[in-house]
Amino acid sequence: MAIHFTKEEFAQRQIKAITEINQRGLDGILLFRQESMYYLSGYDSFGYAMFQCLYLSADGRMALLTRAPDLAQAELTSIIEDIRVWKDENGMNPAHNLKKLMKEFNCESKSIGIEYDSFGLTAHSYLLVSEALNNFCTLTDASDLINQLRYIKSDREMDYIRKAANLADDAYDAGIKLTKAGAFEGDILAAMQGAVFQGGGTYAGNEFIIGSGEHALLCRYQSGPRHLDKIDQMTLEWAGCYRRYHAAMMRTVLIGEAKPEHQDMHSVATDALKSCEDMLKPGNTLGDVFEAHATVMDKGGFREHRLNACGYTMGCAFAPIWVDYPMIYEGNQMVIEQNMVFFLHMIIMNRENRLAMCPGHSVVIGPSGVERLSRTPLSLELR
Repeated sequence: MAIHFTKEEFAQRQIKAITEINQRGLDGILLFRQESMYYLSGYDSFGYAMFQCLYLSADGRMALLTRAPDLAQAELTSIIEDIRVWKDENGMNPAHNLKKLMKEFNCESKSIGIEYDSFGLTAHSYLLVSEALNNFCTLTDASDLINQLRYIKSDREMDYIRKAANLADDAYDAGIKLTKAGAFEGDILAAMQGAVFQGGGTYAGNEFIIGSGEHALLCRYQSGPRHLDKIDQMTLEWAGCYRRYHAAMMRTVLIGEAKPEHQDMHSVATDALKSCEDMLKPGNTLGDVFEAHATVMDKGGFREHRLNACGYTMGCAFAPIWVDYPMIYEGNQMVIEQNMVFFLHMIIMNRENRLAMCPGHSVVIGPSGVERLSRTPLSLELR
């Protein structure tokens, strides 16, 4: 069986979740986030793209409703013992199966939490659930319940994130070896992804991002790899991923020459990154961190070229994105605590002259400040 945590750790997580369920006056919770299922049981699948739900009762009982292809998946990757399968057939409505399960758990007329904010609960599936459970129980949005428990990482989780960070560095080393004038972006990506697989890692929550020329300004992957010019810029954003835990990185690499504008952008961006690291201490807020970012960027003359967020938490994540909320933005009052993990990205994208500079890496919060998880220096990379 491929279960990456001990039964004791799962038991501790479930106790925390059950305590929170009871404190909120709920009788149970319907979980549609794959991250929540993985956190509580180890269940590892992309079956959430179909209709799938894990029910956790306030008394600790747990049952999974899924499709037949995920029956063995749940048996072999999780500690879940009660697994129900809804049948693919004409006119199927898995929400009816969910209601049947909930009747067995005496949920009628009870107050039940639900993860509305989930890629596993599409608008279509929500309508099915809402109709099936209408006048049966009271549903309360509890999208944050498990997610908040996941912010503070255990020792084993931290081991996986550190491994992911090593894989991220390995990926950069592999990609940068091929980076030169005339190099093909597809070869660079293949080397980076291959390094992660060769190191025992897995697919990240979203595609590795690569863009050169004016596409170095893009924060998203776009199809159609190109060859690098003699004078070029290339932005990379990628993550090492191990046991579904991520450590992201970002760099803009210059090919052929370093323009004075690039050098200025790099100086300001790295200063902003260091300022954010200084502010990432237990007791401060994420809003404090963003203010540190904005102050350096604006003073450096890049107010119009920076973004309105400069990072987010890192952890276990499934497709379509590795972003783990909350994000670091203006006024965010979330208090920083020890053993949180963040990805800091200092993105400068000048759309007027089509120049970019985007250094970033992941950090862990220690008792008095941050520890960088990357061994890769912040110096300007010229190939």
